[in-house]
Amino acid sequence: MKRIIESGIKRSMSYEAYRALVEELAQKSATTGHNQSQALIHYTKLNDRRMKRWDKTLKVSAQSRTNLLKFNFQITWLVIAESWCGDAAHILPVLNKIAEVAPNIKYRVVLRDENPLLMDAFLTYGKKAIPKLIIIDNNSGEVLDTYGPRPSEATGYVNRFIAINGALTQSFKEDLQHWYNDNKGKNIIEDIIEILNRLQPSTVYLQS
Repeated sequence: MKRIIESGIKRSMSYEAYRALVEELAQKSATTGHNQSQALIHYTKLNDRRMKRWDKTLKVSAQSRTNLLKFNFQITWLVIAESWCGDAAHILPVLNKIAEVAPNIKYRVVLRDENPLLMDAFLTYGKKAIPKLIIIDNNSGEVLDTYGPRPSEATGYVNRFIAINGALTQSFKEDLQHWYNDNKGKNIIEDIIEILNRLQPSTVYLQS
């Protein structure tokens, strides 16, 4: 597992590089990944616009900023994503805002289809669901936790809908996009702070 993680980190890019890549692909009418379908190209263009908006408008509250600065454990966030993924377009910008606040978090992005062994090691219910955040101890190289492919509230909505209807509909997917827009990253920040509290090697607890 450590070799797979190390390989993923070596092949990863900064969030800034990922954003530049998505923007370039959107301008060229292309997408990341093996499938270059018109549908995925469309989603890449849409996600580029979404991320531009989130990069400009997302805010981490003063309380969250203060408490994130208390996190004193050096970790790496390795996020598996693709440019066409709608959930990734909403989640990755929030993770970036958190990592900008917390100096002990190193944030890297890696592409799913270019790293099949890494993806296969972090399946969600047997599926290659993204985005997937892998939290790594910088000292030991061990995986401490994972997060994704959706924040906790969205996961609950999705699971309940599937339990009743068997599969997600296009209408539900559109409603989920509205949820992300209305929530403005708050649930993601809450989830991440909860995870950091579990990892924090002290009695100082963070608050969202």
